[in-house]
Amino acid sequence: MKIGLDMMGGDFAPAEAVKGAVAFLSENNNDIQIVMFGNKPIIETELSKFNFSEHRYTIIHTSQVIEMHEHPTKALKEKQDSSIAVGFKMLASGEIDAFISAGNTGAMMVGALFSIKTIEGVIRPTIGAYVPREDGSLGLLLDVGLNADCKPENLNQFAILGSLFASQILKIENPKVGLVNLGEEEGKGNLLAQAAYPLLKENKQINFIGNIEGRDILINKADVMICDGFTGNVVLKLAESIYDIVKRRNINDEHFNRFNFEAYGGVPVLGVSKPVIIGHGISGENAFKNMINIACKMIETELTGKIKSSFIGI
Repeated sequence: MKIGLDMMGGDFAPAEAVKGAVAFLSENNNDIQIVMFGNKPIIETELSKFNFSEHRYTIIHTSQVIEMHEHPTKALKEKQDSSIAVGFKMLASGEIDAFISAGNTGAMMVGALFSIKTIEGVIRPTIGAYVPREDGSLGLLLDVGLNADCKPENLNQFAILGSLFASQILKIENPKVGLVNLGEEEGKGNLLAQAAYPLLKENKQINFIGNIEGRDILINKADVMICDGFTGNVVLKLAESIYDIVKRRNINDEHFNRFNFEAYGGVPVLGVSKPVIIGHGISGENAFKNMINIACKMIETELTGKIKSSFIGI
């Protein structure tokens, strides 16, 4: 198994990416190799701080970096020797099995959509966010920003994608799917929610429990929570701000500590034909380690293949 890792993406590149890769490899077997993309001399300098066997990783030298502020499509086109561009080329050719970056999110999305392509039948891929719930479990909210405007059919497909991820990766048996809405009763909500409800209700591939409200997101009512990316991103940013406020006020609470994204790493792009993981720009060692863990789980569970099977004929 070969996991591609963009070493130049993120605010603390490549030091934190190196630390995360070393931490992961120290805890896992020899069947997993990390393929590192980036400036080889700089990466080697960081790796020299650790006493670690070279047979566990490979460095692919790249001379360019796509910065956070750059236009995604333009940067990928003009920077063919960037760590992100080369990583996607090797993923598309099958030289690596998954690709991870905490770099330019837009460039990662463009690469995923145009280099890797969507799974046949998927109208739009989606990205989700992990929701730490009061009982200690994790839920999944999606979409959280990739698709600000959605059609009912998109939400119906997000439910299938999210259910497969929840069952295979989060190990939730028969995950409950809820439609984020402003009331529990059928017929509530805007035109999108009203039109999506009957599609979800009739979908035999999911365990749809109906509408859920904002107050239900942080409790164990639904395991997979579906909404358009505009709504999901507002919820996500609010959750992030809760963690920031708790830390600033020096409150040490087990539940609110789980709002730290580092504990989960990045999120997969669900609906593309190979595993792609996108991390937060301020990812540190633990986040990188956990992103590699998620990529490995996606490969081990053959999640992409199961998604393909679920969309046959759709």
